[in-house]
Amino acid sequence: MPTYNKLVRDRIPEIIKNSGKDLKTETLNHDRYILELKKKLYEEVEEYQQAATQKDALEELADVLELMHALTNVHGSSIEEVEKIRAKKAEKRGGFDEKIFLIEVED
Repeated sequence: MPTYNKLVRDRIPEIIKNSGKDLKTETLNHDRYILELKKKLYEEVEEYQQAATQKDALEELADVLELMHALTNVHGSSIEEVEKIRAKKAEKRGGFDEKIFLIEVED
């Protein structure tokens, strides 16, 4: 039996059971849940970086966004609040639309 030891989406156990396979799961405590969410975010960002097509890139970004929703919830907030913070930072410091690459700054 393969060992995964990773956080999975909520319906994955049901999908595995419906395929006729046995599985073992556990419910994480709060601190471990946050740790595993962070690991999963890193994993999904890595998968985004390796995406070969636009479709694959968007699939991975959807996974990143799902993790953003979960992480904002565990921090007692919402994705809407994160969006407000993002918009405020964009207003103050700009976004990344102009593709500016800073090379150096003279002292």
